[in-house]
Amino acid sequence: MGSLYYANFSDPIEIPDRLLAHLKVVIATKLRRGESFTLSWRNLPSEGGRSTLWLQPAIPLRFLFDGDEAEILNPAFMRELAASANSSGGLAVALDREIPEVEDSRVGRMAPATA
Repeated sequence: MGSLYYANFSDPIEIPDRLLAHLKVVIATKLRRGESFTLSWRNLPSEGGRSTLWLQPAIPLRFLFDGDEAEILNPAFMRELAASANSSGGLAVALDREIPEVEDSRVGRMAPATA
């Protein structure tokens, strides 16, 4: 289980590593372009309700992954997330959603980001 740290809040948002890896690419792309948008999800049943964050380039984000290896990203799923992020409703995700595995062997692991 990965963690997304937003602004200066000390409590992270827990997101499965595989989903977080896809979100990182979509979010970083939008923020690099200077685009602001919302990220929404349903809270865990124990918390109830739903949450939304306003993401903009000036607000610090930290992506913390539990696993040591970079995830193999599914391009079709990233396109789906990007379309959601570009909609008027913003980027909406289901934290418990299973992401289809990549069947194309030409798609490799993403190289770790350098500082």
